[in-house]
Amino acid sequence: MARGRGKATVTGIWVGLGVLLALLVTGCKGLSSAAGGTGLSPGTSTSATLAATAAHASGLVAGPGPQSTYRFQSQPRPRTCHYVVLSAAAGDYLPDPRCTPGATNPRVTQADLASTVCRSGYTASIRPPASVTGREKRASEAAYGFTGKASTTEYDHLISLELGGDPNSALNLWPEPNKARAAGVNNPKDAVENKLRKLVCDAVHRKPYLPLAKAQYLIATNWTTALARAKTELVG
Repeated sequence: MARGRGKATVTGIWVGLGVLLALLVTGCKGLSSAAGGTGLSPGTSTSATLAATAAHASGLVAGPGPQSTYRFQSQPRPRTCHYVVLSAAAGDYLPDPRCTPGATNPRVTQADLASTVCRSGYTASIRPPASVTGREKRASEAAYGFTGKASTTEYDHLISLELGGDPNSALNLWPEPNKARAAGVNNPKDAVENKLRKLVCDAVHRKPYLPLAKAQYLIATNWTTALARAKTELVG
């Protein structure tokens, strides 16, 4: 999450998950524009969604990782990105996977969880400053055609920092709308991120755990179904 904020080894499994997401998205009645006062651009077309979703099957890219000095990252051109709207009322939005497929932090691996994302204070130590992300958020909102209230929109790490997401890659950040009539930026995805982190960090405590790469993939493809799918992916 951001405030104003080992890859899978079996290709066949990833392809299957990509197909499952495509079926979920294209079969969902909420695949539409949230126009009419919310300030969102027209929804992603079915063909574009399928094509973009298929790109996930090849895996997630690694971003540049934490920087000693963060600099503004260029964003896609205005109105070239489109939300997938599953439920505007519930705040269930997915980013355009062509613009925001997710990017991982190369310094976070399954082997070093105890010293990185499972260590208290780690994410704060790598979070870019608001002086950088504020400018990026405005440019990202333009890319997504968002003209609503910026105060209710979170500049969100698709793969959150606590799950080993890259801190400032434009591939991992998007202007996430909140649920309809929300007053602030606390949105339903935040709770999902926290629960997934606990499942990942259970590995440090020698409990059944969710592999880091699997958590990253699940939240990048569809955060609204990530928890349900994670329960079937525990190991140990």
